[in-house]
Parts: sequence; C-alpha cells; structure tokens
Amino acid sequence: MADKNKVSFTTREALFYHETIRPGKIEIIPSKPMATQRDLSLAYSPGVAAPVEAIAENPQLAAKYTARSNLVAVISNGTAILGLGNLGALASKPVMEGKAVLFKRFADVDSIDIELDTEDPEAFINAVALMEPSFGGINLEDIKAPECFIIEQALRDRMKIPVMHDDQHGTAIIAAAGLINACLLTGRKLKNCRMVVNGAGASALACTALIKAMGIPHENVIVCDRSGPIYPGREDVDQWKSAHAVSTKARSLEEALVGADIFLGLSAAGALKPEWVAKMADKPIIFAMANPTPEIMPDEAKAVRPDAIIATGRSDFPNQVNNVLGFPFIFRGALDVQATTINEEMKIAAARAIAELARERVPDEVAAAYGVSHQFGEEYIIPAPFDPRLMEVVSSAVAKAAMDSGVALAPIEDFDAYRHSLKARLNPTTSVLTQVYETAKANPKRVVFAEAEEEVVLRAAIQFRDFGYGTPVLVGRTEKVREKLVELAVEDPESFEIHNSKISEHVPAMNEYLYNRLQRKGFTERDVARMVNQERNVFAALLVALDVGDAMITGLTRPFAQSAREVNLVLDPKPGEISFGIHLMIGKNYTVFLADTTINERPGAAELAHIAKETAAVARRLGHEPRVAFLSYSTFGNPSGKWLDNIRGAVAILDQEDPGFEYEGEMAPDAALNPKVMERYPFSRLSAPANVLVMPGLQSANLSAKLLRELAGASTIGPMLSGMQKPVQIAPMTAIAPDVLTLAVLAAAGVTG
Repeated sequence: MADKNKVSFTTREALFYHETIRPGKIEIIPSKPMATQRDLSLAYSPGVAAPVEAIAENPQLAAKYTARSNLVAVISNGTAILGLGNLGALASKPVMEGKAVLFKRFADVDSIDIELDTEDPEAFINAVALMEPSFGGINLEDIKAPECFIIEQALRDRMKIPVMHDDQHGTAIIAAAGLINACLLTGRKLKNCRMVVNGAGASALACTALIKAMGIPHENVIVCDRSGPIYPGREDVDQWKSAHAVSTKARSLEEALVGADIFLGLSAAGALKPEWVAKMADKPIIFAMANPTPEIMPDEAKAVRPDAIIATGRSDFPNQVNNVLGFPFIFRGALDVQATTINEEMKIAAARAIAELARERVPDEVAAAYGVSHQFGEEYIIPAPFDPRLMEVVSSAVAKAAMDSGVALAPIEDFDAYRHSLKARLNPTTSVLTQVYETAKANPKRVVFAEAEEEVVLRAAIQFRDFGYGTPVLVGRTEKVREKLVELAVEDPESFEIHNSKISEHVPAMNEYLYNRLQRKGFTERDVARMVNQERNVFAALLVALDVGDAMITGLTRPFAQSAREVNLVLDPKPGEISFGIHLMIGKNYTVFLADTTINERPGAAELAHIAKETAAVARRLGHEPRVAFLSYSTFGNPSGKWLDNIRGAVAILDQEDPGFEYEGEMAPDAALNPKVMERYPFSRLSAPANVLVMPGLQSANLSAKLLRELAGASTIGPMLSGMQKPVQIAPMTAIAPDVLTLAVLAAAGVTG
C-alpha cells in the first residue's frame, strides 16, 4: 500500500519553489520614489488630497491618477481548482497568484489575487461587486458550474468594468481561433459545419456559444454530456444545458459523430474512440482538449484518419489550445480603452486576430529568436504562446472592437502609436528564454554537473532530467550522491548516471589525454593523476573532452577564477578566439548585456572588438537587436587618457568590418543609457539606449555586474561563459537551483555559441 505521507521530489520541489526567497509568487513594489519626506508627503498626506478631489469631481480621472487602469483582480472561491476539484478558497491561492504572474509576464497587467471563502453565489456576487472602485477588470477563475454562470452574468450586469470567467471564455476564444483556421485548411465554412461537443461544463458550453455566435447554426451543433446528446425534453438537464438542446435521433456520442465535421472535447481522457473517428466526415477536425490526457491521443486519431486536423490542450503536441494566448491580451486591450465590459464582439475579435496571426508568415527574426519554426498548416493553426506579436495583434484588435461596439470610455486616437507602445511594454528576453528551454527539450544533451554532492546542484540536475532537457551526468562520490537523491525524495536514485573519479572506467584515458596536454607545461604524470583523481572540475571537464558529456556546469564550491583555471587545464577556447563572461541584467522592460565581466583583465582593441561582436550575437539569439556601447570614464574624449586607445582601436576595427549592428564609443554609462544625456551627442551612431555594454577592463566590469545584481533589483543571469570549444558554464557561488538550471539549459542549447 502506498505511503500517503510520502512526498515525491516533484511535490517537494514545487513546495520549495513557493517558499524560497520569500513566500508566494507576488509582491507589491512602489512605482514612484519613496526615499524622502517630500516623496512621502506627495504620495500620502497632504499631497494625496489633490487627486482625491479631482477623482471625486470626475471619476474617469482615476485612470490617470491611480493604478486602477492597469489593475485586474483574479478572484476565486476554490470550488473547481484546476483538475483538483473543490478544495476551498485558501487552497486556490497558489493558483490565483500564478494567474496574476501570467498577467504581468505576458501583458504587463498588474494583478492581485483575491480568494473569497463562500460557496453562496449571492454572497460572492455582492463581495466582488463592492470592489468595483478598486479594479479596472475582474478575472473570475476556478469556480464550479453552474454557479460560475450565475456569478459571471450577475457581475456583468452590475459592474461597469470588464468581467470575464477565463475558464469559460479563454478556452472558447483560443478554440474558436483554431477552428477558423482548421476550416480554412479543409475548405469548410462555419455555417455549413456539423459539430459535436463532448462535455457540458463551463468551458464546453462557452466554446459552443462563441462558435455559434461566429456562424455555426444552432441546429448543427450536438452537445453531449455523460448521458449522451442533449435534446428537447430530456430529463436531468439544467437551464444552461437546455439552451443548447437540438432535435436529433442520436442517443450516444458514437451515433452523434457519424458524418460530423468537428469534434470539440472538454470532457475526459479516452472519451473519443478511434473507431468513432473513422465515421466522421472527410478531413475531420478534432479538438481533444481534456487535460492532462486528451479524449484521444493524436497518433491514435491519425492512425484511422490521416487526414484529420488535431488540436489538444498539451504543449507536447502541435496546436495547443492554451488560454495564455488570450486572457492577458484581452484584458490589456480592454483596460487600455477603459472598456465597461468584455462583450461578444471583443471575444470574436480576439479569436479572429489569433487566427490571422497564425496565418501570417513568421518573420525570420521571430523564428530565430523565439523558435516559432512552423508556418501555417495542419500542425500550426494556433500561434505559439510565446510569440511576441500576440501582445500587439490581439490587444489592439480587442481595443478596436470595444471602440466599435461602443463600450470604450477612452477611445484610442492613434492606433499606430498604440501598437508601438504595446510592443515596447514587454522585455523579449523573458519570452526567448522560454524558447531556449523548448530548444533544449527538442534536442536533449548530456550535461555534466561537476558538484553533484551539493544540494543546490542536485536539485537543478533532477529538474534538468524531469523537465526533459536532457541527461544529467553527475560527478561525485557514488553513495553520497545517492544518499542526497533519497533525501530529495527521488524515487529511482539508481537510474541517475554518477561518475566517481575513484572508480571511473574513464580514468586511464583521462590521464593519457591530460598528460599529453600538460607535459610541456610543467606537469608530471603524477600531477595529472592527482588532478584527475581529486579535482572535480578537472574530472568533469575531461568527461566533456572525451565526449562522455556534451556540456558542463560548475562553480558552486569555488570562486569563478579558480573554476575557470581548472576547466582551462582541459578545455580550450575556440581556435583564434578568447573566452569571456556575459552578465544579463533583466529589468521590467529592458535587458542589458555586460561583457567581459569574468576573464580578461585588460583586453586590447582586437579583443574588445571580438567581445562586442560575440556578445551582439548572443543578444540576437535572445531576441534583441544589439546596440553596442564601449564604456569608459569619458565620453568622446572628454577628458582624454591613456586607457582610451584600446576602446578607440576597437571602434576603428568595427568601422573597417561593418559588423551589421549599431556601435559607439567611448562613452560614459549615462551617455549610453540615458536618452536625455544622449541628446547632447546628436552625432552618436546609437539610435536608442545601448543594450550591449562592452566594459574596458575586468575590475570595472565585475564590480559593476555585482553591484547591479545586489542593488538594482533587476533579475540577473550569469555570468555566462562564451567562446569555449565545448559548452561550459560557471555559476556564481551564491547561485540557487533555478540559476544553475538556467545556465545548464543555456549550455545545452548553445546560446553562447
């Protein structure tokens, strides 16, 4: 009998994730300075009286003077949490915090989660309605049917801000977008289609209603629940199901599917049998959206109907119906025009915009940076969730629909400027990093974790395997590593590949390889044997050199310089190149690449030019058009000094080469980053603030990177080691498991070349 108290590694790691650094996933940070007494007097008393009086006189000014115009409440009572059921309001809080994070991550919408401890619809409605002055929109979540229908409709009637139950309409909008494109590919028109819906919960009925609103006639849609098709006069059918009743002789899902063009499932795993698919019309459209296991697996459907177009709710199959394609951008557009509701016109506009985006040719730079490799076709009828164009395309379509349907209180006058502002709201690095993980998963590598006895490293290695990024090759004492794996609740510690230098079969080959490298550099055979046996970085690097592993991650137990020296005993930079380090500083709307921050103490002109070109290449791989600034204590020679020659020489080298990106120097940091200071130098070749900062020397570079990490509040990735023949990453000694995992994935995906 299974031990109910046993906690799996996945569960333990998820709990650790939610408690580490600070509990939960969200925090509130002031958007205005709060350092001085003057700041506080403006933020609160007496300065706050001015906007209070202005809003009292004109309520629409709340959008100008408060955060309300960009603030959405994510509200639940926990009666239908994901696939877990009714676990209560408090238990729903992690999910609601997660939804708030998605709003911010994908659409720069601020969001606060609210959990209401009641299953009484009237109490819930009253509580939410009373909060209308606080928020610009309400996202209802994880509320069971049929109460969710009652609650949403009542709130839409009572409140003059957008209210949407995403479990219903989010899925409906994405499914409708995919259906538009599936019909286009199969030569169908919605008005002529016959559709069978399996499932009669909130999502299924919302999908049905929206697709009918888009053109499928009511009589052409058969909705089935556990008891079969819903037809007039059938008992045990509530008012929401009965709204979709149609006259039919079919009394089972199997019978309803004969000759049907479309199957839309939001029901249960295995509900659609292959032999029933065989009875559908030519080129059947199958949306099997039950999670985590669809109504039919795509390979099973394709086995009987190779002509089928198939979508699921899963990311590991083509055509994922994913709500994150919709709700962030729907609220973004609604908030930006101060819409009083989210109506059918706005939902249809969102669906059509998503469908149109999938049909557009994916630009080369988007395909390269974001991995959106597919072009429109049977396996690409829905855009990838991390396609950065969604923000611009969907949000603007929703905003325009709100204006056209008369529910926008603040219409947009210049749509070109609005679309440009949407693109500028998000930092592309976050989206691209998502794709880096997908790239690693699609082409898994063997990554050597050199310090596997460290818990932080081992957590990262376990996640590396469990998330499908590749095979972790663990270096350490065998029994010690296995003990740690057991402590971390890994159920199969024996399945991990562990290399122990005391007993490794590779040691003779390692000794020979390393002695041949070092015998003319003052090392004896005994020295080499000792290093192979005792130095984990040397041993781990040799595993990579001998192709036992494809890449390597280390750094937690030794300073960066020492780890680099040990790795360099075994592995070289690329021929004719130098290795160097890059720190990524990721802010809300920007990413800055700093280089070289780890290796070269006083690089010459050629080295600086090389660092600039290679860092620019990394920036491009992470979705940025590079603008390079060679930093100095001076700006264009004022004052002059002996340390400027290398920088000027690097600029001259790039002048001769025409590298294909903007560059300028020598520049002080404010001249490179501050638009107002940049205005003083109209001759500068930078069209906007720099995003690649080439540092003049190691001391200033390393100090700057660490100061920014500790004081600036921006997220930091790195240092990332670039320029090695084999992928190697050296994490900082302060790294936590997510940092190590990110660097391991970057190494596996080859982001740094």
